[in-house]
Amino acid sequence: MAEDDRYVRPPSAESEGRAPGRGRMAGRRVLVVGGGQRTVDAETDPVGNGRAMSLLLAREGAQVAVADRNEASAAETAAMIAAGGGRAFAIGADIAHEDDVAAMVETAARELGGLDGLVLNVGIGVGGLGLASVTVKDWDQVLGVNLRGPMLCCRQALPVMEPGGSIVFISSIAGLVAGSRLPAYDASKAALGGLMRHVALEGARKGVRANIVAPGLVDTPLGRAASQGRPSRSRVPVPFGRQATAWEVAYAALFFLSDESVYVTGQTLAVDSGLTGVS
Repeated sequence: MAEDDRYVRPPSAESEGRAPGRGRMAGRRVLVVGGGQRTVDAETDPVGNGRAMSLLLAREGAQVAVADRNEASAAETAAMIAAGGGRAFAIGADIAHEDDVAAMVETAARELGGLDGLVLNVGIGVGGLGLASVTVKDWDQVLGVNLRGPMLCCRQALPVMEPGGSIVFISSIAGLVAGSRLPAYDASKAALGGLMRHVALEGARKGVRANIVAPGLVDTPLGRAASQGRPSRSRVPVPFGRQATAWEVAYAALFFLSDESVYVTGQTLAVDSGLTGVS
């Protein structure tokens, strides 16, 4: 099939964030780590994954603690939730720092009155392309945020989560297939699978599930910034003819956080239009 003939999957109301809430998270208390948003072009930026997840969870009835290294951006997300009639508050935290993680989880659990869900939407990719460009500093920084940070969050949150709760790691298909050309990023996302499975094993003792959502190419501010540095990213032939929206990633996370996936744990779901399966 020629690229010009490629089928383009039209967006649904869910894809565009227009679908009404259905009460799928009523009464739940969720901490979204990375619920703020990076700004690339304030006039044209689409919604990012963390903000879309926070807004969707609130629309579905959850109380949301929105945490981000950029507290002002987290506060913007919380204000958007409040404007829509939901309940949310912001927490400033950098999960590269152990003390920040402890304070973040303690604050979220206290202010929410408990914790039923945890979303780990964190990830950085720094340094040049290819092994020859990797420095020890860059390697340690990436793994410190992308892998150690989620470990610290789970170590802190798992003991205080309610039985039957759910932890969702937002990873990347870079953890499943080669292609980003950022060795530290790829390695950290692949290792996240091992961490997730361990958390699922420990969490099973109290019925806490852990799963991964692995997005492919997504039209977010961060995705657009990555394309500026690596234009080939935007030219990847996607089976459905377009990149995902952050809302489509958010609905996958919602599935794992809701009772619709009550018998699913230790799994990875690629939201990638088939890039890792049929391309």
